[in-house]
Amino acid sequence: MGNFNYHSPGELYYPKAPAIKRKPPITYRRFATAAEALRYAIESFPALVLQGCYMEVEGERYDANQMRELYDSAEYPFKRIEQ
Repeated sequence: MGNFNYHSPGELYYPKAPAIKRKPPITYRRFATAAEALRYAIESFPALVLQGCYMEVEGERYDANQMRELYDSAEYPFKRIEQ
């Protein structure tokens, strides 16, 4: 994910609750930057909810694993929480 722009607007799609027997409704939230969307998803959601998330930035879609890679990258502009 070489030239990812953390300062571009980010759109986050995530389930309202973990899937039990059926697919839960998807919630949409727009962020001023992709970095803010990543911070919100990685630091706020439990792993089960995060697996149902994806983020769109500049027409590209990123799944939960790719979002984790972007968050863990040295290029990520915010301080990370201790996990």
